[in-house]
Parts: sequence; C-alpha cells; structure tokens
Amino acid sequence: MKLSEAIKKFSDYCIVEKNFSEHTLEAYSTALNQFYVYMKEEISENMNIEDIRINDIRPFLGWLHDKGFKKISLKMKMSAVKSFFKFCVKKNYIPKNPASLVHTPKAEKRLPSFLLKNEVSEMMENFDRDDPIQSRNLALSELIYSSGLRVSEALKLDIGEINLSQKTVKVFGKRRKERVVPIGQQALEALIWYLKKRPLLVTDTKETAFFLSRQGKRMTANDAYRTIHKAMLGITEASKKSPHILRHSFATHLLDNGADIQSVSEMLGHESLSTTQVYTHVSVERLKEAYKKAHPKA
Repeated sequence: MKLSEAIKKFSDYCIVEKNFSEHTLEAYSTALNQFYVYMKEEISENMNIEDIRINDIRPFLGWLHDKGFKKISLKMKMSAVKSFFKFCVKKNYIPKNPASLVHTPKAEKRLPSFLLKNEVSEMMENFDRDDPIQSRNLALSELIYSSGLRVSEALKLDIGEINLSQKTVKVFGKRRKERVVPIGQQALEALIWYLKKRPLLVTDTKETAFFLSRQGKRMTANDAYRTIHKAMLGITEASKKSPHILRHSFATHLLDNGADIQSVSEMLGHESLSTTQVYTHVSVERLKEAYKKAHPKA
C-alpha cells in the first residue's frame, strides 16, 4: 500500500471511528503531510508503507528541526507518526510498527511566570471594594493567590464550600479529587466583604454559585481571565498575565519562605511531587540572580 493511501485511510479512521476534535485532526493532518513530504524528498518518490524501516523514520526529526520547529512541535509530530504506524499494524497493513523504537524528544520545561510580592499587593489594592463587581474580582484574586486554586476550581465553588469560620475551602480538583485548603486572612476579609455585596448581583435566589457575573449567573473562565489580565497590566513585567499566574505566585512565595514541597504539592492538588518541583527551580533561579547581582566575585 502506498504511503499516501495509508495516510488517507488513517485520516478517515480518526474522523469516523475515533471522532477526534477538529484541533487534533488538523494537527495530525499537518504532521503526516510533513512526514509524506519528507519521505518523498529524502527517501523515495513512491514509498510503500511495508518498505518503511526505523532508519527511514529517525531522520524525520532532524528534517523538522532544520526547518525551525521547536521540541514541543517535534514531540507532537512524532506522536502523530507513531499513531499512524500503530494504526497500520492494527489494520494489518504492515506486520510490525517501524516507529515504535523511535525516540520522542521531551518538551522543554518552561519555568512558570509569577508576580513579585509587592506586585501582588499593588494589584489587590487597585480593586474598588465598594463596587460589587470589583469586590468580586478582589475576592476571586485573593482566593486564588491565598489558596493556590486553579481558576476553574474557584469558579465551581458554591455557597457553603468556603468555611469562613474554619478559614478553609473545599475544592474538587481534577478527576473530582477533593482537597481542603487553608485561606489566608486577607483573602478571608475579601471574601466576607464580597458576600455583603453579592446580593446586589443576585437575579435568581436559587443560584448557588459563589462568584456571580453581572447577569447573576456563575462567573465564566473568560470573565475571570479578562478581569485578572486587566488587573495585572501595568503592575508586572511577567510575560503572561492570567489567573494561573496567581496560582504560580502562591507556590513560589510559599517555597521562597521555607514551606516544604510536600505540603505545597498537596495544597495545589498535584498528584506527583515532580509536578511541584518546577517551583523549586524558580526559587533557585531567583537565588542565582540575587547572587550574581550582589556578590563581588559572582
């Protein structure tokens, strides 16, 4: 079977049987078209899939690299190629998968952006507490920063899931995994103040959402992003300005001040310590920068 024909069959399979999203279909299609062009240019004009060997596939990564693709793109494109050959084996087009032993490059780990402590303070001070919407924005921002919540977790909260007397919030994270996280004093005060303003936003007394929109419905992720992005403008030089930056700041500031990584990991709702360790890299990089600036022989 010709490579082009097999790729067409795989594309149909992804659409009809796997029902992949439009985004995934486009990514796979682009990757396999590039693989086809590579095979045509570098190996053979009319390659049959049963003739393709591991040494024909390996140089594909170098070919992509020479065209300027980064590691994260190489990883995705090789994943598409591997899925394609796995499909070919499943359909008995070829006896074994020639791509199974091809090394997939690891994506580069980027250190998360975060706010400095004075930037957090300045951001919070700029909200108008007397305005119901601004009061809500302050409460949301303080809660994410104080307790390290994902914005989706904060927006899913209902009245009653924040225990003001015990200064804790019950969160349902990924895969509905429950955790209880402490709330700091400033966040607590912002939440209590917002609750006094919340009735001004209520349009339906049956609505249980803690954070309400102007229309009295549950606040959306887009609303939260726009609100916090706007609040960070002019405050920080961080490349990204989003609710998640407050979560990054929560973890970074705790570790900077001596919190143990296990506790921080539990509060973040991470399933593995390795996920949390990226924040220790942030702290180490900051120490290195401070050392270079201050030490006479750095």
